[in-house]
Amino acid sequence: MRQLLLVLASMLTLGSLNTPTITIAGTTPDLTKMRLVQKLNCNNPQTQIAINECTKLSYQNADKKLNQLYQQLLPTLETSRKQKLTAAQLAWVKFRDTNCEFERSRYEGGSTAPSIYFGCLENTTKLRTQELQEYLKSDP
Repeated sequence: MRQLLLVLASMLTLGSLNTPTITIAGTTPDLTKMRLVQKLNCNNPQTQIAINECTKLSYQNADKKLNQLYQQLLPTLETSRKQKLTAAQLAWVKFRDTNCEFERSRYEGGSTAPSIYFGCLENTTKLRTQELQEYLKSDP
């Protein structure tokens, strides 16, 4: 009890000196990490937050498929072609991310910016997945 009183007295003293107050670790919840506990219905999202989250999940699924296909394609290639594909994939990821950041920038600060960004990532990723599927079909 005495220790608590000392902490409170210190906080009051700091506050009266017109200096910034101190927050004791673990006493203030991080609101950016808090989410409503509610089942996400991506078949019929009702809020912009839900739309953004569903778009993100959809992109993550597309990215997972792309990575699975990439890992399936690599072992079928000769060493020199593996290196070329790896370099191409790294360049493509950089292009995709930068291009989608540009697309999102039109809506910067708006509530739709995340869904624009993740929608772009998803569409671009799906196109790349189709390209890799064609490579897998055409390589012996």
